[in-house]
Amino acid sequence: MTGPALSVAEGAAEPPLLDETIGQAFDRVAARWPDRPALVSRHQNIRWNYAELKARVDTYAAAFMALGLAPGERIGIWAHNCAEWMITQYASAKLGLILVNLNPAYRRAEVEYALNKVGCRALVVMPQHASSDYIEMLQTLAPELAECAPGRLISRRLPELRTVIRLGDTPTPGMFNFDALAEQATESLRARVDSRAAELNPRDPINIQFTSGTTGRPKGATLTHHNILNNGYLVGAGIGATEADRIAVPVPLYHCFGMVMGNLAALTHGAAVVYPAASFEPAA
Repeated sequence: MTGPALSVAEGAAEPPLLDETIGQAFDRVAARWPDRPALVSRHQNIRWNYAELKARVDTYAAAFMALGLAPGERIGIWAHNCAEWMITQYASAKLGLILVNLNPAYRRAEVEYALNKVGCRALVVMPQHASSDYIEMLQTLAPELAECAPGRLISRRLPELRTVIRLGDTPTPGMFNFDALAEQATESLRARVDSRAAELNPRDPINIQFTSGTTGRPKGATLTHHNILNNGYLVGAGIGATEADRIAVPVPLYHCFGMVMGNLAALTHGAAVVYPAASFEPAA
């Protein structure tokens, strides 16, 4: 007796979907439009073209490899909109790291739950914004940071977390500084990044986004390169985006709206992304 047959439903076949990883798409677009604007982060006074963005993405992919992060491991990002968010998104994708989007509105209990739920090995965090002190919340959750070397965290409450990377210039015990990580990107590591990127599959998981948790604990949805890259691509096609366009992204990057329908919609059509402010400001 045979088992049940697989039921398959097919929708529209045009336009054909992109069958590549996010890293492959990024490299293809950067090679095609190296001199076109890629990112404007107004509040950081940053304007990069695709060649300049690629140089930074490749540097941080090598730097993340230097930290010992391996494909399939989770790297969280707990920050408002900034250039470092985009760099982390694309650099982690090139290594096959699963990016975990953390809501900047999370308090201690919520970020503790999310980090442990998906087993984040590394975390990129902004120091503070408005009334939220993210460093203080982490230090409360993991007081062991005060005594450990960066990348060597052993925490009772955050047992999977090993590496914390903070934005900004201030040295903080137990944490790397994001800008300083670039020094670890050797030429040999850059070559290894290229080799690793070539081994990735578009069907590999690459992102975890948490639901709102309105009626319970937030649920982490695991998404693939193929899923979110084509989501952004088709949204961009639907609005007629081209390499001549600039797309303002005032919505938060931790949400699908900002990361996928903003960043990836722009990327897949060679358009530029504009961050008017770190968080939503109508005037900006």
